[in-house]
Amino acid sequence: MDVNLVLRSTRVITPEGTRPASIAVSGGTIAAVLPYDAEIPAGARLEDVGDDVVLPGLVDTHVHVNDPGRTEWEGFWTATRAAAAGGITTLIDMPLNSLPPTTTVEHLRTKQEVARAKAHIDVGFWGGALPDNVKDLRPLHDAGVYGFKCFLSPSGVDEFPELDQEQLTSSLAEIAGFDGLMIVHAEDPHHLAAAPQRTGGKYADFLASRPRDAENTAIENLINQARRLNARVHVLHLSSSDALPMIAAAKAEGVKITVESCPHFLTLTAEEVPDGATEFKCCPPIREAANQDALWEGLADGTIDCIVSDHSPSTADLKTPDFASAWGGISSLQLGLPAIWTEARHRGHDLTDIVRWMSAGPARLAGLDRKGAIEAGRDADFAVLDPEATFTVDPAELQHRNRVTAYAGRTLHGVVTSTWLRGERIADRGTLAEPSGRLLERNN
Repeated sequence: MDVNLVLRSTRVITPEGTRPASIAVSGGTIAAVLPYDAEIPAGARLEDVGDDVVLPGLVDTHVHVNDPGRTEWEGFWTATRAAAAGGITTLIDMPLNSLPPTTTVEHLRTKQEVARAKAHIDVGFWGGALPDNVKDLRPLHDAGVYGFKCFLSPSGVDEFPELDQEQLTSSLAEIAGFDGLMIVHAEDPHHLAAAPQRTGGKYADFLASRPRDAENTAIENLINQARRLNARVHVLHLSSSDALPMIAAAKAEGVKITVESCPHFLTLTAEEVPDGATEFKCCPPIREAANQDALWEGLADGTIDCIVSDHSPSTADLKTPDFASAWGGISSLQLGLPAIWTEARHRGHDLTDIVRWMSAGPARLAGLDRKGAIEAGRDADFAVLDPEATFTVDPAELQHRNRVTAYAGRTLHGVVTSTWLRGERIADRGTLAEPSGRLLERNN
């Protein structure tokens, strides 16, 4: 192959570990990972990033782009710019809160058409499983969605209703028939209904309204269904560490279950959320510090497979000071890598762990076999990080549309100095190139 680019660093994270290396790129693909001082092939351009660390581009499989229909909340142009600035080179878009939701092939094509000219990074799509669209699941699978999202409790938007246990059985049985993947917002509606519901600005009241038991029961029921139907299931945004032992036991038994958590659950704690600060509201909620410690243990032992953002933005006016009525969602697309790295380094983890959780793990979940690692044959997608540098989060410098963030004012370790998509630099210290992302489909 004709090598057109060599990216060199004293610290390149490969599946075999971190080492000095020169990455040879040909036609957007990694041709070889060469010794650091290898001769540069004739005609190739050398980009030497010194001691900055080269990671495989991050993969975020949980992003609410909200485009079309609620584009004032976000949009493919702004979301993918924020992702590129944060070292993310691939995202999978959630089937809500766009209008229409991605619940039929026609709706998928509508969304793809909107995204096509706006994507700064590669974009794929999840489908949605609703009470009345079992007939649409196989056609959506054949059209290239990466799996199907469902809710077991109200989603917050009327056009995306939840599944009861009988409806979950029907959808899971259909999806298992073609070896698809169901990704699940797992909170039990009966536990939520029984919890105290209070209006106002006290975070403790909101936390009490989304108890751990709601997650634990929903996950237990999901495990039972997956076991019975031999279905592939994935638990979204785990916040209750109580569920970890049953998940670990199910995995050991051979149940086809994976699980993710999110930067806000792993870096923010209930004890530090000020009353009225609804930029911290999400569902399930940010829990206590002891719970967070246990989530990190679940990451370390492999019970939790990956970390993804659950970037779920809204317009600022929807973040009212009342936790009961404020929109539930945290915007973190651009900040996930430094937020997690700041906490991980404090807990004794290194950047190879970050790659496992934020690149290789999500790529494996979605079946993105060209993403998630720096090795020959993969897409030449890279995040270049200065891991020792720090910065203080200024919402005005964020790329996503509504610059409301729970991380405002925090000092974080890790500055993304550049991001590369198929061998082209798409972000350079905050300067973004024109869109060059591709729309991905599962069967391509």
